[in-house]
Amino acid sequence: MTEIDRSIPFIETHHHLWELDRFHYDWLTDPGWPGHNALLGDYKMIRSTIGAPWRFFKEFYGANVIKSVHVEAAYAGPDALEETVWLEQVAQEFGFPNALVVFCDIEADGAEAKLDEHLAASDRVRGVRIRAHPQDGGGAAFKAGYQALAKRNLSYELNASPGVILSGRDVAAAFPDTQVILGHAGFPVQRDDDYFKLWRSEISALAEVEHVSAKVSGFGMADNRWTVDSIRPWVLHMIEAFGPERIMFGTNWPVDILYATYLEQTDAYRRIIAEAGFSREEQEAMLHRNAERLYRI
Repeated sequence: MTEIDRSIPFIETHHHLWELDRFHYDWLTDPGWPGHNALLGDYKMIRSTIGAPWRFFKEFYGANVIKSVHVEAAYAGPDALEETVWLEQVAQEFGFPNALVVFCDIEADGAEAKLDEHLAASDRVRGVRIRAHPQDGGGAAFKAGYQALAKRNLSYELNASPGVILSGRDVAAAFPDTQVILGHAGFPVQRDDDYFKLWRSEISALAEVEHVSAKVSGFGMADNRWTVDSIRPWVLHMIEAFGPERIMFGTNWPVDILYATYLEQTDAYRRIIAEAGFSREEQEAMLHRNAERLYRI
């Protein structure tokens, strides 16, 4: 077994933070959402203070994490701008996160003004994630909001599973000025052979669009008892499809802490790419340099 080399810095490209006594998140309210309970198992442990910044950032030291990217956590309050304002305060206090992927309803009236409010609240805002990518590719309002991201040098965080990934591919191909970053490796929610073939096909098709990059993260949500060997083929296909120059890694903390420690997750990625024979330069690209370039951090 390959010894884990943690000398290469790691940029955490997909994590969440929350303070439940400050903000409301429907899915983090007891007894949890039925769909989340079915997918995640019993997730009561994370409906707690575990999402607080001080609980998370101490995990970084052993894993050699140098920077992080926060992804909106499905805040359900009156205005998602509140989350951005709070995260800017967190970043000033702790030095993390270094980039923010915020929620903004890009189809809504006044979407462009709301994007500008997020940017005014924090100069760390780098992208937008909506709850789910439209399966039909979206209407005129969606496409206008999508194009508005490029005008502000913001990426579109593609939140799509197999069956919707190709819609994301088509929109990305139609609007090449908007940088696209696929989240959670396309969120594969099943683990049978037929589903793997479907996922693999759609990932390969998406990767043909050159301005789409991807984050490998979140495998524990559908593979609650994952091992290095169980996630290896998924990780390696992502790299095969996108190439080492368009891949980043994340842990989906604190959700995936339900299934493994933080260090077990980051070490798994390090082990897989080392054992696959990628050069040190390629490993550096995937573990931190791509994130530095794509998130400008």
